[in-house]
Amino acid sequence: MADTFKLTHENLDSLFAALRKDGRRILAPVDGDGRTELNEVEKPSQVAKGYIQTIMSAKDVVFPKVERLLSYTTAPGTVELHDAEPKALPTVLFGVRPCEAKAFGALDAVFNWDYRDKFFNARLEKMAVIGVSCLKADDACFCTSLGGGPADTAGSDILLTPIESGYLAEVLTVKGKAIQALAPNLFTPGNGVDKAAIAAKLEQAFDQPALTAKLPGMFENELWEDQALRCIGCGACAYVCPTCVCFDIQEEADPKQGQRLRCWDSCGFSMFTLHASGHNPRETQSARWRQRIYHKFSTYPERYQMLGCVGCGKCTRACPVDMNLREHLVEAANV
Repeated sequence: MADTFKLTHENLDSLFAALRKDGRRILAPVDGDGRTELNEVEKPSQVAKGYIQTIMSAKDVVFPKVERLLSYTTAPGTVELHDAEPKALPTVLFGVRPCEAKAFGALDAVFNWDYRDKFFNARLEKMAVIGVSCLKADDACFCTSLGGGPADTAGSDILLTPIESGYLAEVLTVKGKAIQALAPNLFTPGNGVDKAAIAAKLEQAFDQPALTAKLPGMFENELWEDQALRCIGCGACAYVCPTCVCFDIQEEADPKQGQRLRCWDSCGFSMFTLHASGHNPRETQSARWRQRIYHKFSTYPERYQMLGCVGCGKCTRACPVDMNLREHLVEAANV
C-alpha cells in the first residue's frame, strides 16, 4: 500500500534541487515549437502545463533509437571484438502520464523474457518515475479499456495528483522512498484527499478480455483489410509507441573496423519480415496492420500475461492518415 503525502509547489522546487544535488538528471515534458517533448529540466517552472501527452514516448530512456552493441577491428588473419557497455545516467522521469509509466512493464517483459538484456536493465535500474495523474483526456485515450486509469499507480515510483496547494504524492516503491529520503521534510501528511474525484473521467470504450478471446477466430476477417486501406506503412505509430519493442540489428563497417547497432524497427514496414529469398509472409499492408493488433492484444497476453498496449493514444495522434486505434479496436470488438 502506498504511503500518501502532500507536496506543495514550493516543496516541489526544493525536491528538484535535491534530485539534481544527488546527481540525477530530470527529464520532463517541455513545450516548444508547438510540441510537447521530454527534455532535461532544472526546475518545475520549465515543465509543460496542460499537456495530455508528449508526442514521443519515454521508452528511449531505456531503449534508445540506435544503440551500439559491439565494435570490432580487423587485421590480416585476425578480428578483435570490443563489447560495448551501456551508458546509464541516473535519471528521474517527471510528469509522465500513468499510461506511459505502466508501459515500462511491457518493455521489461520482452527484454527479460528469455535472457536479461544488460543494456536495458542498466538504464532501468538507474531510472525512477515520478508520474503525474491526468486531469483531462481526449478521444485518442482509452487506458480505462485496458485496465489502467488516469490516476493508475502501476509503473510509477511516486505518483503525483495535482491539488490546489500542490500535489497529492503517493510513494509507491523502494525507488520512490529513496527519492523521499533525499528531503523527507518536504512530504507532509496527505490523507483524506479523494484523487478519483480529481482525475479525468474516461469511460471504458470496449471489453478488452472479450476482444482478446475472439481474436484467434478473426484472423481471416475482412475487417483488417478495410481498416488498413488508409495505412501508408510509415511506422510513425511504432516510433511514438511506449510499448513497441521491435528492433533490427545492422552493421556499419569498412575493411578495417565496424560496429553492430540495435535500431528501432516496425512491423508496419514492408521489409520487416522480408526473407532473403524475396518471399514476404506479410506482403500486404493489411497483414502488417493485423500483425500489430494481434501482437499487442493476443500474443502479448499469451506469452507475457499482460497487454502490449496501454491506451495512451500516441499512435492515433501521430498518424498522418488519422487511423484511430481506439475506434478500430471498438470496431473489432463489435464484429
